[in-house]
Amino acid sequence: MTNTMPVTGAEPLPAALLLPGQGAQHPGMATGLYGHDEVFTEAADEVFAALGAPGAEVRDDWLAERPGVPMDHVTRSQILLFTIDYALGRTVGSWGVRPVALLGHSVGEMAAAVLAGVFTLSDAARLMWDRVTRLAGGPAGGMVAVAATPDTLTPYLRDDVVVGAHNAPRQTILAGPEPHLGEVTAALRERGLVCRAVPSSTPFHSPVLAPLAAGAEPAFAAVGARPPGLPLISGYSAAPLTAEQAADPVWWSSHPAAPVRFWPALDHLLSGAGRQLVECGPGRGLSAIARRHPAVLAGRSRVLPLLPAGPSDAAGTRDGLAAARELLTAYAA
Repeated sequence: MTNTMPVTGAEPLPAALLLPGQGAQHPGMATGLYGHDEVFTEAADEVFAALGAPGAEVRDDWLAERPGVPMDHVTRSQILLFTIDYALGRTVGSWGVRPVALLGHSVGEMAAAVLAGVFTLSDAARLMWDRVTRLAGGPAGGMVAVAATPDTLTPYLRDDVVVGAHNAPRQTILAGPEPHLGEVTAALRERGLVCRAVPSSTPFHSPVLAPLAAGAEPAFAAVGARPPGLPLISGYSAAPLTAEQAADPVWWSSHPAAPVRFWPALDHLLSGAGRQLVECGPGRGLSAIARRHPAVLAGRSRVLPLLPAGPSDAAGTRDGLAAARELLTAYAA
């Protein structure tokens, strides 16, 4: 695909990491690296150890052919996305690649915060577990990707069905509880709009989660957050994370109920010098979005995912990462 991989003779570009969030998960994601890649395995085990007793259960479900808790359940998808994003970020660092910026989508921002030094890994893992166990008690619902602009969808929105994410000019994610989300989706399909369910049993980035999310403020207040050690472009503000935001418990606790502004954040990231974008997480969803950006279409920036687009056997996952490593170490400044 155009500009997915660097080409022979391409100018080296500074690397920026894209860390995916809810919806990127799938059964067996990155399991082919566990126990094979030393850095990835150690980093994942750091997370499981920090979780204490639940860590072993999360790891076992991740590696199992028939997990006890479904992968799309909040207590599995969120913590495992955080784990894999973080572990792949650490893996890239072990190759000698030093990113100049980080951009996380949804829960990917928590992984980015650890890689940027805002939280220690142990603190962030505990905060993540506190978050997901709170949200597990939330209303049934989900998210739906619609091939339309946010403005097009405004007439169909309700108090509890909202724009949960603006991913691309014509890719908007709606979020909300059932049955209202289903009713809105049916109305959009009747109009002829293409709608696709995002894998989730929780209405992330919908205000119905705000009361549960706010309960995490004391947990965030109890840890020692630091200013980011490298630029972290927030997917919520679409601007660099400030020292004040990094230290604000309300800022972090609000994320599960706040809208994600990924496309404006990507705009900010690519507004200056060219970047070698590296998707550090399962799937290639953020890579697909980034390929549509004018800076990538014009060849000023490039895109490189580390993992396959979906489920793959262990050999395919390892071979894909090895190929990505060869390209990245050759073409990242």
